[in-house]
Amino acid sequence: MTGASSSDRGLPNATVARLPLYLRALTQLRSQGSQTCSSDQLAESTGVSSANVRKDLSHLGSHGTRGVGYDVDHLRAEIAQAIGQTQDWNVVLVGAGNLGTALAAYPGFTSRGSRIVAVVDADPARVGEQVGDLAIESIDHLETIITERAVSIAIVATPGQAAQTVADQLVGAGVTSILNLAPVALRVPEGVDVRQVDVAAELQILAYHEQRKGHPREEAEVSR
Repeated sequence: MTGASSSDRGLPNATVARLPLYLRALTQLRSQGSQTCSSDQLAESTGVSSANVRKDLSHLGSHGTRGVGYDVDHLRAEIAQAIGQTQDWNVVLVGAGNLGTALAAYPGFTSRGSRIVAVVDADPARVGEQVGDLAIESIDHLETIITERAVSIAIVATPGQAAQTVADQLVGAGVTSILNLAPVALRVPEGVDVRQVDVAAELQILAYHEQRKGHPREEAEVSR
């Protein structure tokens, strides 16, 4: 169960998933000095069809101007408002393994509205280690961290067997949105949103497509 859907809040889930792509493209256009853009330009920059671009933006009340397109700054502000990018969101990252530490050190979150304010781990031997600008903290302090640092979003980067217990702790402490990188489906109450990212599953999907292409080299290797 993944809690309340984005459609409950007025925008289709598919649209919400694409809005960050448009925001990134608009930010790039702005940095290049562009004042207007067309749906075709956004489509080319994001890999989304022009029809879907226009449909998604119409949900925000933006229809552009015939022969001119969309005002880059205005549309960028509209999308930022729609997806909560007019404020910074404090994030706690649980799990200081290879994936967790790589994410904690990634500098790109802050510029896109999310700020990792704590990295926690269950291994006492890791506590105090420096990861980027943060020192790893004990998971025993998770509730205090969430409360005192006004955290509402969490990243779960733990082994699969620990993920549900961690999710329960997060929800119990007041977290209402979770990015789950563990290879398990989390059970959460209504009102808690979960986004699942399973890199191994995505690679399996790509492997399926590669198999369908029937590369002779791969077939030869399998037959040995």
